[in-house]
Amino acid sequence: MARSYKEKDIKILWGLAAARCAFPNCRLFLVLEKTDQDATATIGEMAHIVAHSTAPTAPRSDPEFNEAMRDSYDNLILLCDTHHTIVDRQPNTYSIIDLRGWKLDHEKWVRKNLTEEMTHVTFLELEMVAKALLVSGNHAEDGYTVTPPKDKMDRNELTHTRDLITLGLANAKVVEQFVSSFAVTQRSFPDDLKAGFVAEYNTRFAEGLRGDSLFESLRDFSSG
Repeated sequence: MARSYKEKDIKILWGLAAARCAFPNCRLFLVLEKTDQDATATIGEMAHIVAHSTAPTAPRSDPEFNEAMRDSYDNLILLCDTHHTIVDRQPNTYSIIDLRGWKLDHEKWVRKNLTEEMTHVTFLELEMVAKALLVSGNHAEDGYTVTPPKDKMDRNELTHTRDLITLGLANAKVVEQFVSSFAVTQRSFPDDLKAGFVAEYNTRFAEGLRGDSLFESLRDFSSG
């Protein structure tokens, strides 16, 4: 039986794994950044938890497993090429239960760490990345240009927030990855994110907040 992966399942798998290998303690990032000579490339592999084939020699074969589920998200785990080879060469050591557990633990790790990292980023960086993703069509590899802290401060009438803005800029790549991972399965996420913060900004602005007071209000909003 030929393999047949649905685009939705592929996006969900890569998105929830944050494009990282789910083998315990590996977490290798599975996207190679573009260079002057080559385009962006993926090095991850979608491994079957229960074998696609029903042959007895196939790794983790189960003839009774639902045929329609064999190439679905629920039966796939994202691995680097090294660990894909390892688990398939030693299927008795790395069982179906093991792989399912790794996948669950890895996706929990992704959600936990993304949430923690987001508390270190300010509204200005979230708005900046959301805007960049909207302009670039949600392609994380396209990159973006950040505004220098002094220009941000002058533009927003800020006086004592340079260190916070610099810290936010240092985490800009984390925000880009966070927004991109959600955009894989929810294409409207960057637009929704931007709209939410713009609405909050307009509300606070209408209440009379300006400069540092407005900044602090939006920073509390984003951290919450």
